[in-house]
Amino acid sequence: MLLKEYRICMPLTVEEYRIGQLYMISKHSHEQSDRGEGVEVVQNEPFEDPTHGQGQFTEKRVYLNSKLPSWARAVVPKIFYVTEKAWNYYPYTITEYTCSFLPKFSIHIETKYEDNKGCNDNIFDTELKEQEREVCFIDIAYDEIPERYYKESEDLRYFKSDKTSRGILQEGWRDTHDPIMCSYKLVTVKFEVWGLQTRVEQFVHKVVRDVLLLGHRQAFAWVDEWIDMTMDEVREFERAIQEATNQKIGMFPPSISISETPLSSCALTGPASAPSTPMCTDAPESLSVPKDRPRKKSAPETLTLPDPAPSGTPQGSSSSPVPLSNHVQSSILPSNSDLAETDEQ
Repeated sequence: MLLKEYRICMPLTVEEYRIGQLYMISKHSHEQSDRGEGVEVVQNEPFEDPTHGQGQFTEKRVYLNSKLPSWARAVVPKIFYVTEKAWNYYPYTITEYTCSFLPKFSIHIETKYEDNKGCNDNIFDTELKEQEREVCFIDIAYDEIPERYYKESEDLRYFKSDKTSRGILQEGWRDTHDPIMCSYKLVTVKFEVWGLQTRVEQFVHKVVRDVLLLGHRQAFAWVDEWIDMTMDEVREFERAIQEATNQKIGMFPPSISISETPLSSCALTGPASAPSTPMCTDAPESLSVPKDRPRKKSAPETLTLPDPAPSGTPQGSSSSPVPLSNHVQSSILPSNSDLAETDEQ
């Protein structure tokens, strides 16, 4: 198990971000979905928790089959997906990711939001509080984003909101900007497979970080689209986008409803809460390692496994390794999450 705490500051208030994150997750999921691939919303219902009160439960399936290497497509089920379950008791949420093909793999994200610049060192009062973890600050304006995700319109070094007049975000903006809030995300990655655990868990954290950076950038870059919305309006937008996204990826389950009647806490078994991380299905860049380069002890940028020997190949002959898909914001080996927190519903 590898535990890290991410802190992502935003030039918003916690109350504003409640609308912004719901808008961002829905729009991002729709943009990143295509026929047979993408994010299917299975359930989105009110949920009552005895400790945290009324919230929203969401279950999604992220389909990835074409993102897998050829050797994996030959052995995994054609309908291959990652399940995201989110319990949203804003400003406290929990999201869990599990894999339909790797039962020993999971990601757990606990999120809290506060109106400060990431200075609360004791925000997570849980049994994990005393465990060793790395604190990682993410700067939505100046941290490097993977080139495949870059859009000039979402570059916060040059973006200024017409409706709020916030931006352009200058170097050191977190120390001077008002308003400011922080998403605190406690991310636990588990991959309980001997010989691969440390490398895979480090690799997944790298992808999770990229997903969180992208999702929070987009939430502010799209601020003029959602800043005037009410909660009822963003829920209606969410409902319409979910149905359009399910049809876009070719899934036609029973129509999704966002019930007005809260479900009993015993109807849905789950953790005490949850954030939703934006999900996307673009495979992250594969950074292949030259064969003559000494292997590092830390996690590599790609994980490689040999192709199964084709029939008729003499025993003893070698097959070249194929890089395992770098995907897993929406995959087993990484989004929105985001995703996407993946990390929020």
